[in-house]
Amino acid sequence: MSEFRTPLKAVGGLGSAREGVGHWWAQRLTAIALAPLSIWFLWQMSALAGADYATIRATLGQPLYAVPLLLFIWALFYHGQLGLQVVIEDYVHHRPTEIVLLVLVKFLALVAGLTATIAILLLIFGGTLT
Repeated sequence: MSEFRTPLKAVGGLGSAREGVGHWWAQRLTAIALAPLSIWFLWQMSALAGADYATIRATLGQPLYAVPLLLFIWALFYHGQLGLQVVIEDYVHHRPTEIVLLVLVKFLALVAGLTATIAILLLIFGGTLT
């Protein structure tokens, strides 16, 4: 009796992990969010170029400026992490190396995002780490 297995059936458990659509949407939504936020960020930073510390604190202390800045930082690092994840999954074929790189990218994005968030909050509220 002949075998009637399709190529898809032959790969068994090597198919989709069912995470692709969510990842795709997250990447697209962060890209859409980053478009206006990047324009706002560049406009705001150019307006604050050359300003003294007190002016920057007073400006960023307002929710109208602080909230978009934090959203920009979070979207930026999350979008970057998603993009690097795709590159690693597509081009690193040694599974242990892939896992290490994926964990490292997520960790670095988290640390960088938290560091930027803390720096912005310290600037807004006038706190210091010392």
